[in-house]
Amino acid sequence: MDIAHQLDKLGVDAIESGFPISSKGDLESVRSIASAGLSTDVCGLARVLRKDIDACIDAGVDMIHTFVSTSDVQRIHTIKKSREEVLEMAGDAVSYIKDHGMKCMFSAMDATRTDMDYLLDIYRSVEDNGCDIINVPDTVGVMSPSRMYNLITQIDQEINIPIDVHCHNDFGLAVANSLMAFEAGASQIQVTVNGLGERAGNADLAETVMSLQSIYGAMTNIHTQHIIETSRMVERYTGIKISPTMPIVGENAFAHESGIHTHGVLEKSDTFEPGIMTPEMVGHTRRIVLGKHAGRHAIKKSLESAGLSPTDEQLTEIITRIKSIADKGKRITDADLNAVALAVMGKPAGEELIRLKELSVMTGNIITPTAVVKAVMDNEEMIISNTGVGPVDAALKAVEEMIGEHARVKIHDFRIEAISGGSDALAEVIIGVEDENGRIVTARSASADIVIASVDALITAINTMLRK
Repeated sequence: MDIAHQLDKLGVDAIESGFPISSKGDLESVRSIASAGLSTDVCGLARVLRKDIDACIDAGVDMIHTFVSTSDVQRIHTIKKSREEVLEMAGDAVSYIKDHGMKCMFSAMDATRTDMDYLLDIYRSVEDNGCDIINVPDTVGVMSPSRMYNLITQIDQEINIPIDVHCHNDFGLAVANSLMAFEAGASQIQVTVNGLGERAGNADLAETVMSLQSIYGAMTNIHTQHIIETSRMVERYTGIKISPTMPIVGENAFAHESGIHTHGVLEKSDTFEPGIMTPEMVGHTRRIVLGKHAGRHAIKKSLESAGLSPTDEQLTEIITRIKSIADKGKRITDADLNAVALAVMGKPAGEELIRLKELSVMTGNIITPTAVVKAVMDNEEMIISNTGVGPVDAALKAVEEMIGEHARVKIHDFRIEAISGGSDALAEVIIGVEDENGRIVTARSASADIVIASVDALITAINTMLRK
């Protein structure tokens, strides 16, 4: 339900909310979404079978998407029907849906491997039976962009109702094929958040929308500033992590490390970014990454943002030390840069807003993981407890609650690595925290106790951010 409301906020035109006939749970889920009062159309999926269609009607959806295999390989080996039987079933299903006064989309499953003359016969038949939209699925992701363009061009010449496409990403071409379909006359594209889907997934929403709007100049109803929050919500609920290098929504999509790149971006962002798409357009933030390729200009800017103004000689020494750390394969955090700079400049570390005194956790198979944190917060001792899905989650939530009104921060990213072997392995935790202005600060900690390392890293990141 959270994802459905988020998609509605994002401005999607339709949500294919589930396959009601597949289970009682799916039926109830689709019914809940359909009755949630969303602005978007809620669609249910159905085979060309009356029991499937009845389940969608029972769920109260706005539109029914009915489908049947049309390629010889699927028709013969899965549904075991003749071409004539499939043609009749498709027409009957569409008529049945329209007789109930509902909007109908029809898919010829595996359309891109279906004989062209037969495919057009199917689409003409469903159009004659009142279908509102035809869908052309590249079910096993075998199309090339040029072939997709030619296919949709041919269909568009024969069919008078809107064309929708559904592309799979088996060869990494789902978005490219979708865009070629749009160029050829398709007016709708089926997409998924983070490109999730069967096997290698489907056309990604963010990549498709931003390509349409920024490259083609096409208008969509998507409120693009909500793309990142939508992507992260789906990542959190599915547990499927977004690759750092994923276009648009990945952590590195607007991150720059190379000295040449960072110098250019800091002077004028579109020197090394598309320009027609900015991080702000999708709710992202630009980051300067400090590593062995970082340039003098970037490190100086980062230090200035932390209120530090080293001399040229001190800056040279800071850069040397930072690159020495990076050459050992370590990621440079903001707290690392701060610590190195303060040491080189001979400055005190500064007052910490929060200082950990004690941490205890309780966990087990019959106990809800609970953490109790005692810390000095702004010279006042506080004790906070919280629960979570595990001891680390509980401890981090307790610290976030403790920081309370002093700063509105949230955990942006969390990663852990074992840096020694054995059951007593030393664990290194790197945490990034983000404030309400989208500014991100990172810090690290290492300990044989993963909970202690996590809390230490979080507190260090918070203190570093507040000092900045």
